[in-house]
Formats: sequence, structure tokens, C-alpha cells
Amino acid sequence: MLWLLFFVVTATHAELCEPDAENAFKVRLSIKTALGDNAYTWDTNEEYLFKAMVAFSMRKVPNREATEISHVLVCNVTQRVSFWFVVTDPLKNHTLPAVEIQSAIRMNRNRINNAFFLNDQTLEFLQIPSTLASPMDPSAPIWIIVFGVVFCNIAVAISVLVLSGIRQHRRKDNELPEVDDTEKKCENVITSENGVPCYRLHKNGGRINDVFVTKDEWLTPL
Repeated sequence: MLWLLFFVVTATHAELCEPDAENAFKVRLSIKTALGDNAYTWDTNEEYLFKAMVAFSMRKVPNREATEISHVLVCNVTQRVSFWFVVTDPLKNHTLPAVEIQSAIRMNRNRINNAFFLNDQTLEFLQIPSTLASPMDPSAPIWIIVFGVVFCNIAVAISVLVLSGIRQHRRKDNELPEVDDTEKKCENVITSENGVPCYRLHKNGGRINDVFVTKDEWLTPL
């Protein structure tokens, strides 16, 4: 009688878990690609761990807290490590909806990957899209980050204004001596009239051109 019951259960499971069956998912692992010389062999122990991780994920779905490892069926395992699996509902003797399984796998994808030292590219659930990595929460509050950015921009602007003012001030200081030197040079320019050099008279004191001095002017008055 027990043998007959076992045969019936096995036949039922074989019908539930088969390629392209309703609510069935295909899994493909690339262990050698991911781990190289450290690759492990896929055996019944690894298969048991996979079932345990799927059952663990399903127990986090509302109203599926009673899921056990025995409810996860694996079939059509190949040497290149690919297989199909389903999750059954023992009370109604049918597979659980694919939507629930997909949701459970997506929520716990990282936990499943880490259990086998793989990632989304080397542990593929072909009917389940890869999940994006969850964004990291910043260690500091957002308002502090915004305040820091604004403060840095203000500090940079002030520094630019100060440096610009210093440069302009230095340019003015350098231009003033050049102007004074130019004026002095212009005051001492020597001109020539009829081949006789003439010096421009300074406003404070003149220069006497000896060529135009008369003999009487050479004599010092008594």
C-alpha cells in the first residue's frame, strides 16, 4: 500500500515538474565560469541547498509561511547544470502561481546568489528578469550633503572674487610707475632746430642754450 502511494506521488510530481510546465522555471548555472579552479561540483547537496533557498524565499511571501523544502520540486537536471523547478501546494496538489514565485525570487535574489557564490549572470532564472542592485543609503543625511555642496560653492566664489581683486590691485600698482617714467622721459626730450640741440624747459627750472647767449650776457654785471 505504501509502495502504491509513493508511486502515485512520484507520478504526480513528474507531471507537475517538467520543461515548460505551468508555473515552472528554468535555472542555468555557470559555476566554472564564475569560480574557475575553485568551482564546485553540482550534486544532491547543492540541489538540496537550492531547494532550501527557494523555500526560504517563499516563506517570506504572505500566506506562504508553511512552505517546506519538500514542496520545491527539481527536474531535468543536466551535467552543464541546468534544471527546472516548481513549488507545489501540498493541500491542493498543484503548483503555486508563477507570479508569487517570481516575486519571492526577486526579493531574495542576492541571498540566493551569495549561497552559491554566484551572481545574476552566472545563476540565471531564465523566466525571471535580473534585479538591479538596491541603492545604498547615504551614511549622512541628505540635507547635510546639500548644505556642504552649497557651502563649498560659496567658498569657491568668495575665493575667486578675493584673488581677482588682489590681481587687479597689483596691476594698477605696476602701471603707475610706468606712467611716471614716461612723463619724465617726455620732459627730458631733446629736440633739434636748424641742427642746434634744444632742451625743453622744465616748469620749475629752465636750461640755457649757450648758442643764443650774447657776449653781454656772458659778462657778469658789476
